Amino acid sequence: MGAAHSASEEVRELEGKTGFSSDQIEQLHRRFKQLSGDQPTIRKENFNNVPDLELNPIRSKIVRAFFDNRNLRKGSSGLADEINFEDFLTIMSYFRPIDTTMDEEQVQLCRKEKLRFLFHMYDSDSDGRITLEEYRNVVEELLSGNPHIEKESARSIADGAMMEAASVCVGQMVRARGPRPHPPLSACQALPAEPDQVYEGITFDDFLKIWQGIDIETKMHVRFLNMETIALCH
Repeated sequence: MGAAHSASEEVRELEGKTGFSSDQIEQLHRRFKQLSGDQPTIRKENFNNVPDLELNPIRSKIVRAFFDNRNLRKGSSGLADEINFEDFLTIMSYFRPIDTTMDEEQVQLCRKEKLRFLFHMYDSDSDGRITLEEYRNVVEELLSGNPHIEKESARSIADGAMMEAASVCVGQMVRARGPRPHPPLSACQALPAEPDQVYEGITFDDFLKIWQGIDIETKMHVRFLNMETIALCH
């Protein structure tokens, strides 16, 4: 009796922390046990045998996101060696659908948290900026499975996309010495012409501007969990 009462108290506490219902928590616990091999924690290698992740070109970034201390709300940098069920729920809560009963302020807060998680996936060195190199790495990984696209072509695509993003955030331009990438004409027209001026990277505030008006829920999925109501990034 005492154990059952303690368990229900724990579930209610998790409901309050994550926003999941007791049924969703139970379903996620079953998936957690499958991933962990019925162990109390999950390690990165537990994701090795997930079929839906095996061929994903950004698999490493998706798995890394589960162990990122920023996403676990345990620090501003670094990776955890393993995560327990509560940690797992914390990560999954970023993908919880926006509740239709939320007011506008709550919706914006929920959307901001989803975008923060996505930002952390790109900001691999935890310095608060997505650099061209980090963005290029993501694009190259995404295109790595296409035999018709060469590495240099992927790099050019990444350069152009990043400079377009920079043009949105032109007010954040900073002085920096170094070679300047060759952006498309539209980005060139929007950015300062001095040869020593280059966009150092996208801050989270910039990221929010870039994603303004874009439905974040259509860009974030966790199909490998086989859950209808919870949709990692593709």
